[in-house]
Amino acid sequence: MRLSSAWITVASGLAACAMPLLVGAQQPPVLEKLEEGEPPAITIRKPDTEKQITEKRQQGKVTEVKVKSGKSTYYLKPADPAGSAMRGDEIRAAQWPVLEFDMGVKKKKAAEEAAAAAAAKDAGAAQPAAKTPPAAKPATPAK
Repeated sequence: MRLSSAWITVASGLAACAMPLLVGAQQPPVLEKLEEGEPPAITIRKPDTEKQITEKRQQGKVTEVKVKSGKSTYYLKPADPAGSAMRGDEIRAAQWPVLEFDMGVKKKKAAEEAAAAAAAKDAGAAQPAAKTPPAAKPATPAK
């Protein structure tokens, strides 16, 4: 039995040594050169990452920070501790405005329309009036 286990050990050692030689003897695959395609019709630009930061202060203390980054706008406000407890510079979670309404838009549009109508009326009065056709006779009701 010892002789057969010795032969198995020798055979497995030879197989382990011969394996890299067999793998190295294979030729690497042939690489094909790809043709250049046409450039893409669309160019991708990085979005504007410019940040605009506005701070509001009262008596030297920051009360609100407005951060505008791209299309997003959010506000940071300090966490005011209750009482006279003085802590470090703590900030509450950021707040995003959900909906903003401009109530003065209708008034501005109405004022612009009134100004345009007045300008048109003034322009019409400055020009000589054209002859208007005579008005048709109103129909009389049948008896």
